[in-house]
Amino acid sequence: MPVISTRSLRIDYDDVMAVRDLDLDIASGEIYGLIGPNGAGKTSTIRALAGVLEPTYGEIRLAGVDALEHPEDAHRRLGYMPDFAPLYDDLKVWEYLSVFATAYALPRPLRSDRVEHCLGITGLREKRDAFVRELSRGMRQRLALAKTLLHEPNILLLDEPASGLDPIGRVELRRILSDLARAGAAVLISSHILTEMSGFCTSIGIMEKGRLVASGRVEDILKKLGSRGVLHVRAASPHAALAEVLKASEMLSQVEMKDGQTATALVLGGEEDAARLLAQLVAAGVAVSSFHVESEDIENIFLRIGAREVS
Repeated sequence: MPVISTRSLRIDYDDVMAVRDLDLDIASGEIYGLIGPNGAGKTSTIRALAGVLEPTYGEIRLAGVDALEHPEDAHRRLGYMPDFAPLYDDLKVWEYLSVFATAYALPRPLRSDRVEHCLGITGLREKRDAFVRELSRGMRQRLALAKTLLHEPNILLLDEPASGLDPIGRVELRRILSDLARAGAAVLISSHILTEMSGFCTSIGIMEKGRLVASGRVEDILKKLGSRGVLHVRAASPHAALAEVLKASEMLSQVEMKDGQTATALVLGGEEDAARLLAQLVAAGVAVSSFHVESEDIENIFLRIGAREVS
């Protein structure tokens, strides 16, 4: 059973349809990247799942509970981090977390331990006595994440969580989310910065004009696109046979020659096909200095599917 599930979810703003008949399933242990341009419907979807926006119609189930009929039960194990999360500037960092530990109804003996734990995993221990108003944009994002994790949710909804984080903060965010997924949490994370999603999302959904145009595990989407990755070939010196062999191969498409000795192409075959192609190049007299297949990243998938609309 999916931990996060929607059926025919629709969200309207007056005469604008922000989300159109969305069917979404996210299982335990998944980090699901919801990607698309600004205005695609990502934030509206997450807000509806979090219960802060009422959909026009449709069904939302969280951990098997109907979130529209029984919101308190459905959201009990939910952690929601909006983009530009509101913070209380006049509180110290530890005080802010303590307020929310109480609001989450954590048992009193556990509150201070959870506050310290979340300060530690988000890199905020040195800022525990600083006032929230003194924090940088990146530190405020860390604090919003720490608050989101206080009650140990197993469903996480994160809207542009890496916004404002420095490179170290982004690496730490990936580590935290990967650890939570391995522990069984279902994580839904949205972003329009595709490089943030590559390498750690197990599944992706591509939204365009409120519709989910593709959804699934990254490798499954690549298979549907008919691609195993991008081939990079370089010869030790220019050779006419390099282009001839590559362009004649049935395992390649979109062959591009950058010069007489360098080429790239989309790979349609498997490892055995690649080995045969390399043998063909050598047999044709091409002195191959490098030959490797690079997996396509999320940005390439997004562009190939054709979701190029801008808000």
